[in-house]
Amino acid sequence: MNTVRRVSYVFLCIVPFLNFVVVGLRAFRVPGVYQVVGVMYFAALALAAWALGARAIRADAQDRRLLGLAGTLLVTSFALVALLWVGLGPPWQATAAENQMRYLVLIVMATAIAGGFVVLREALSEAGERFYSTLGFAAIMLSGPLYLIWNTFAFGVFFAKEHTGQVPPAIISLGDTLDVLLFVAGFLTYLATVAFAASLGRVQWLGRRATRAFIIVNGVALLFLVIRGLHYPDPRALSTPWYTSPGFVVGIPAVPFIMPFLFGVVLLRRAGEEQSQEGPNQATAFS
Repeated sequence: MNTVRRVSYVFLCIVPFLNFVVVGLRAFRVPGVYQVVGVMYFAALALAAWALGARAIRADAQDRRLLGLAGTLLVTSFALVALLWVGLGPPWQATAAENQMRYLVLIVMATAIAGGFVVLREALSEAGERFYSTLGFAAIMLSGPLYLIWNTFAFGVFFAKEHTGQVPPAIISLGDTLDVLLFVAGFLTYLATVAFAASLGRVQWLGRRATRAFIIVNGVALLFLVIRGLHYPDPRALSTPWYTSPGFVVGIPAVPFIMPFLFGVVLLRRAGEEQSQEGPNQATAFS
């Protein structure tokens, strides 16, 4: 791997953690500042993805095109965060208009993640792995629509707040039901990620240690989610800061997409490898 691709790989791997800083610091939300930072951050992410392997979408080989497309779709989710969420902060700090944009982005993210996993399942099927990829496919096909429904209602809440100053009673009455939708969507997304990690490990597109790491991290997230329960707590009612509550953090709508994003980075790396045509069981990532 040449220097440019190596730097691109490392940069993309730390993007989810950079996002916590870039998105979380409300001080960035200054007109003229957050737009410039967002465009620069997005450009850096897009260039890194292209240099690493997104250009494989144009390759002649079908397997490389599938890997490039799957990786690009999975990486797209956080590319939108980099562009539009600079200084956004949590929902209770953002304005109603900003929160509408937040949930529109989450709708696109959920769609991109689902699409990326669908393409990845096709690539894994061609590589001969169908058992775990089918389980993951089933889980993501259920979680994707649930995320779309939940985010659409969340968008409606802030749309109503901006235009009428209050949330319609009909939406308030659905609070418990929407909490269950978000719980199930997050649970299934973590489950799909575990299944696809096992599938990637079977075809050796992930090293053994990386496969274990993905499975363990997502398994722990699932455990915290289950311990928290179906109800999504109000962060302002917590006895400790929200970021110290694992059950709250793993249930944040964008958090289950972090591991799929990292899958995307791995797939782009593989798609860009010069030796990718040697077969699906040769080159590995995260060894």
